[in-house]
Amino acid sequence: MSLSERTMFLSVIVFSSLSVSKALGQTEPVVDSSYIAAVYEHNVILNPDPRVSLSRPAALQHMQQNLDIYEQQAVRAAQQGVQILVFPEDGIQGFNFSRSSIFNYLETIPDPQEESWNPCTEPGKYNNTEVLQRLSCMARRYNLYLVANMADLQPCPLKTDPSSSCPSDGRWQFNTNVVFRSDGLLVGRYHKNNLYFEAAFDTPPQPEIITFDTPFAGRFGLIICFDILFYEPTIHLVTKGVRQLIFPTAWMNQLPLLDAIQFQHALSLGANVTLLAANIRNDQMIMTGSGIYTPFSVKSHHAQKGDPDEGRLLVARVPVLDPLLAGQSYRLIPQGDSKELYALGAFGGTHTVNGRYAVQVCALVRCAGLDTSSCGQEIEEAESKMDFQLEGRFGSRYVYPSVLASKFVLEQPKHFETAPDGTVTMKHSNMTGGLVTACLYGRMYHLDNE
Repeated sequence: MSLSERTMFLSVIVFSSLSVSKALGQTEPVVDSSYIAAVYEHNVILNPDPRVSLSRPAALQHMQQNLDIYEQQAVRAAQQGVQILVFPEDGIQGFNFSRSSIFNYLETIPDPQEESWNPCTEPGKYNNTEVLQRLSCMARRYNLYLVANMADLQPCPLKTDPSSSCPSDGRWQFNTNVVFRSDGLLVGRYHKNNLYFEAAFDTPPQPEIITFDTPFAGRFGLIICFDILFYEPTIHLVTKGVRQLIFPTAWMNQLPLLDAIQFQHALSLGANVTLLAANIRNDQMIMTGSGIYTPFSVKSHHAQKGDPDEGRLLVARVPVLDPLLAGQSYRLIPQGDSKELYALGAFGGTHTVNGRYAVQVCALVRCAGLDTSSCGQEIEEAESKMDFQLEGRFGSRYVYPSVLASKFVLEQPKHFETAPDGTVTMKHSNMTGGLVTACLYGRMYHLDNE
């Protein structure tokens, strides 16, 4: 195995005589490869006449009422060890504004991809950013990542070109997610791409694909409400390998197919992603339904008729699904003195050691030692017995499965299947010996000469 192939493996410590249910893309990480997330379903305090313009002080006074509730929930979340907290769409200002009546609710949000700004520690850098400052200080005060939704104002120079997307009033108004790091730094800004009868807002000129990174769970992607039903940006994010999505929403439930928690869970299962979904609670608008969803677990809330019209904080421990981080701590509690390091690996390209040929490989292998640098070295013995599933979509129909146990003992996979779309699945359980290698070895014969 070449060095380039070897370094693509993800490490996993497995202790002997234990069982892992699945592996590589279908693995359910255990507690050490997890983080604590919270979503808040918010009973938003609304402007009673949203189509009448307010002064900036009056708009701020209204928004601060909702932000006071956010602060209370941030306190509760911090007390439970929450590392990332998500608030819903329209939760700060409400909804049903006109383009003009929302104006004094807007704040100009800088692009964190272009400049670094901490509104809490640098409040004087921009005018009219009181909401950004409060959210930033909330994240900083309670030492958590915070995602909120608010209204963004961006200048749009008028052009004579009639095909220009610039509105006639010379400004863009966007429905926007903002993300603050645990020290208050603004690290994410996403403009909603798929509006749902939102006269106050513009569609961005181009769909935005926005992610942010965390030290505890890796990469998250940002979407808002109606976005969840469209390829851009939701599926675009998934195709880029983003498996953790943040979803502020003001979702009006539509049975029988599109109740909030119904489709939130469906997307998590169908796309094999984590979804942190925070909805508004408003009975008149039939808005309720929030949750923390993974391919393995659900924690959700859906108000019933007659329930008090109040908010709800949901907190759950969530497995890390970012492929760049997940493998660093798929750890099991040791039993006995023996422990072994395993690597989950996926590779597609040209094998270059002792010959050149094209392969796609999905494998679980025992490493020679307990350091990741030993993964990929030749090893003949193992003690860890596992139940596992390897699954991947291959670009060739020539995929060869193998399960090699300690001391060169071959084991027959319990199940091996190739689907019409190229997805190959191998399952095995009740091993007779320790696992040395489990592999789906795909040969891309048609690419050997490229």
